[in-house]
Amino acid sequence: MNKSLGFFLGFFGLLFPLTVAKWNILNQKSHNGLKISVKEYCRSWRLNIELNNIREFQVVPEECSEYIGKYMRSMQYNVDSELALDECLVYLSTSCNLKKDGKDAWIFDIDDTLISTIPFLKNYLYGGRRLNLTALEEWMNKAKAPALDHSLRLFNDLKSRGIRIILLSSRREHLRSATIDNLVNVGYHGWTCLVLRNPDDELVSVEKYKSDVRKQLEKDGYRIWGIVGDQYSSIEGLPSAKRTFKLPNPMYYVA
Repeated sequence: MNKSLGFFLGFFGLLFPLTVAKWNILNQKSHNGLKISVKEYCRSWRLNIELNNIREFQVVPEECSEYIGKYMRSMQYNVDSELALDECLVYLSTSCNLKKDGKDAWIFDIDDTLISTIPFLKNYLYGGRRLNLTALEEWMNKAKAPALDHSLRLFNDLKSRGIRIILLSSRREHLRSATIDNLVNVGYHGWTCLVLRNPDDELVSVEKYKSDVRKQLEKDGYRIWGIVGDQYSSIEGLPSAKRTFKLPNPMYYVA
C-alpha cells in the first residue's frame, strides 16, 4: 500500500470502487415478486445503515444519492438528530451520578457530529461519488463548516453541568489550527482537549485509535459518561462510555 493511499484509508476509513456496479434497483423484485421502487429501496438502505446491518459500504448506491441528499437537507434529518440528543439529556438527568470533581467527561466526534460536511459532500453526490482526500482537507482548512445546532445546544448544556468535554476526531493533526478556528467561529468553546490523529496512528483503524484514546483518558482518571458520534467506529470498542449515542449519517462509512 502506498503512503498516500494509506493516509486516505486511515483518515476516512473508506474504500472506493474503481468501476460502477451494473446492478440496478429498477430491475429488482422482492421475494414475493412485488416490484421495488427506488424510494422504498433507498429508505430501507438508509435504515439499515443506521442499524449497522450494512457495513463498510464503498459509496452510496447510484440510485440513492438523490434520496440521501434530500434526507440530509430535510427536516427529518434534523428531527432524527434532535431526538437522539434529547435522549442524552434524559440520560444525564436520570442516570448520571456526576461527581463534579473535574473528572466527569463526555466525548464528541467532530465531523457530522458537531459540524457538518454537507456543504462539501453535496459536490460528491452526498457520498455517491468517490471522495478526494486532498480536496476534502483543503475544504476543512477553510474552516467554513457550519455548526449542527442540536449538537451545539447539547455541548453547551454539558459544559454548564461542569462535564469535561473531549473532542476526539479522525482528522489529521495538521488540521488542528483550522479545526479550532472552525469550531470557535460557529460557537464551540470551552472543551477540555482536542485529540487528532498523529502520523504514527494514521494507518490504525478508527475504532482502535479512538479506543486507545479512551484507555488513556480512563488511566488519567476520567469517567466517560457518554459518547456522541455519527459513526459506529466512534462509539464501539473498549473501553466504552456508560452510554453511547449515534447521530444519523448515511453518506459514508468510517471503519
